[in-house]
Amino acid sequence: MRDRLQDLLTRRAEVEARLADPAVQADRAAYARLARDHAAAEPAAAAAAAWLAVDDDLAAARELAAGPDGPAFAAEITELAARRDALTERVRRLLLPRDPDDGRDVILEVRAGTGGDEAGLFAGELYAMYLAYAHRRGWTVRELAVAPQDVGGVREAIAELAGPGAFAALKHESGVHRVQRVPATESQGRIHTSTASVAVLPAAEEVDVALDPADLRIDVFRSSGPGGQSVNTTDSAVRVTHLPTGVVVSCQDQKSQHQNRDQALRILRARLLEAARREAAAARADARRGQIGTGDRSERIRTYNLPQSRITDHRIGLSLHDPTRVLAGDLDPLVDALRTAEEDARLAAADDA
Repeated sequence: MRDRLQDLLTRRAEVEARLADPAVQADRAAYARLARDHAAAEPAAAAAAAWLAVDDDLAAARELAAGPDGPAFAAEITELAARRDALTERVRRLLLPRDPDDGRDVILEVRAGTGGDEAGLFAGELYAMYLAYAHRRGWTVRELAVAPQDVGGVREAIAELAGPGAFAALKHESGVHRVQRVPATESQGRIHTSTASVAVLPAAEEVDVALDPADLRIDVFRSSGPGGQSVNTTDSAVRVTHLPTGVVVSCQDQKSQHQNRDQALRILRARLLEAARREAAAARADARRGQIGTGDRSERIRTYNLPQSRITDHRIGLSLHDPTRVLAGDLDPLVDALRTAEEDARLAAADDA
């Protein structure tokens, strides 16, 4: 363990030296990737440094305990051994092979599923929940495309959430979310069930996904819906079709055709990167957990049962009893529990190997 942790600190020092290299700083894309990787690895490096310091102190205490004043060091040795054991568990978790995309920003997509207008209202609440969580974390939020429905809520909403550990925090949110509640329009008090699909995609840069112009068909058309004076007067909306895969992205929220095109390409890159991730996972016979699904009521990762004031994540059997707080953006209990469950499963697999 000691040699491995010392190697980790050596690699951190090497990365920091590269970050200080003017040649690396001149390459903005390379510098951004290196800085992102450094930030993602920093918790493990800090824990490694703490473990090595405690291990040194423990070795020194044991050496002194062999002398004439040995009994005086018994309590200190016990305390240091306990601290090292706790740090060992933390280091084991932090040294698990991490998802290389954990340090990336996020493209968040929320879509109404089954349930009519109620599904759109629920999708709007989920979208607002994730944006509130992003603001709590101090991340930058950039809305890319929002398609509201007439009665409130959204048919579809897409945003970029940028900040440290965004993908690591939200990647387990992908899937079908289900709400059970009595709609305001329900006169007989019957509980209705609606769904919304959430997709959390790692944001992709141009260097991650190269787009050949020959593979793109770009159509422009007039925007519709809210949007100011330019709506229905200029061909500012953009539809991009990736011909090899058939993936289609439309954007019309921005005033200029150029802005809409840039946002459409950003969403397209994220979707293509996610498709590549899935393909790689399937090739390893380790399909990515939490696929988006169709939005059917029978498919769900989480249920928001509002009459019973309960939220249940079905993958880990966790129930929380303050849905109002969660929907207001306090997602940490769910995010932390899902991350811990994933780490537990990976540690168990490593121990069995």
